Amino acid sequence: MVAMRTAEKCGMLGLLSRGCDADVPVEVMGLKFPNRVGLAAGLDKDGDTIDALGRLGFGCVEIGTFTPRPQFGNPQPRVFRLIPHEALINRMGFNNPGIDAGVANVRKSQTFRGIVGINIGKNKDTPNENAADDYLACLRKAYPVAGYIAVNLSSPNTPGLRDLQGAAASARLLETLKTEQLKLAAEHCKQVPLLFKVAPDLDEEQIRDLSRVFLDGGLDGLIATNTTLDRAAVAVHPRADEAGGLSGRPLMQKSTEVLRAFASHLGGRIPIIGVGGISSLEDAREKIRAGAALVQIYTAFIYQGPKLVRNLARLLPLVVLACLCGNALL
Repeated sequence: MVAMRTAEKCGMLGLLSRGCDADVPVEVMGLKFPNRVGLAAGLDKDGDTIDALGRLGFGCVEIGTFTPRPQFGNPQPRVFRLIPHEALINRMGFNNPGIDAGVANVRKSQTFRGIVGINIGKNKDTPNENAADDYLACLRKAYPVAGYIAVNLSSPNTPGLRDLQGAAASARLLETLKTEQLKLAAEHCKQVPLLFKVAPDLDEEQIRDLSRVFLDGGLDGLIATNTTLDRAAVAVHPRADEAGGLSGRPLMQKSTEVLRAFASHLGGRIPIIGVGGISSLEDAREKIRAGAALVQIYTAFIYQGPKLVRNLARLLPLVVLACLCGNALL
C-alpha cells in the first residue's frame, strides 16, 4: 500500500495505466460506476490509497471498515496466505483510524473519478444492544463524502457481530439507519445508498427472512458476501485451523450460492454486489448470472495484481450483454 501511494505521487501508476482505459459505465442504485469492478472493503482500511487504486482500473473502491473510535484490531499475526488454494485467512478485527480520519482521507483524494464506498462497523467494546449508536455515528460522518455506505454485519472477527444478522436485529437496525438516511438526504441535498454486507454462512431460512426484512425496510443494496468460517475447502492446509475469515478461490461456490438465493428472493428489487472468491472472468460471469449487478475482488487482486482488474473491466460488459441476450432467448 505504501508502494502504491508512492508510485501514484511520482506519476508512475499513471504511466502504467495509460492506454488501459476499458471503462463501460453502468448505473446502479442511482450511481454511475465507471465499470462493474470494485475493490472490496478490507484492503484500504484507512482510505488513504484511493487515488492509487483508482489508477489500477477499479470503478469503485470500498474503504474501511471504519468504527466511531480508532481501533488497533486483533494481535498479530492476523493474516495468513494459503498459497496452493489462492486464499487468505484473516482475523484483522476492524483495525482502522476511526471514521473521522477515514472521512478526512476521502476528502484528500484528488484523481479518482469512480465511486467511493465507505464500510462502517461497531467498535469491539460496544455491546450489541448499543450497536445502532456506533452505526449512526459513522453514517452521519461518512454521508457527506460517500458514494454509498456499506453496513458491515458479517465480519467473523468482531465477537457477536454476526448476531446482528438475525431478522429482528437487522430490521431494527435498518429502520434506525433508514430514518437517519432520510434526514441526512434532506440536510445534504443528495441520496447516498445504504447497503448491508452479509455472511456466506447463512442457511436458506435465514436468507429468506433477511430478504423480507430488506424488502420491507427499503434497503438500497446488498453486498454478498463477506468471508466464511467454513474450512471444508482448505481442510488439508496446515493453516486451516487459524481463527478468522477465509477468502479467495475456495469461497467462490459458497458465496455464489448465497448470492443466487438472495437474488431469487429479492427478485431484482434490490441490486446486489457479488463478492467472494472471484479470481477469473468465468468467476465474475457466474456472479452476474447468479444475480449480481456489480462485482468486487480482494484476495485474487493480492495474488494476481492489476492485470485482473483491467481484464474484468474490459470483458465484463460482454459477459453482461451475453447474459441479457440469454435471458431474452429464454
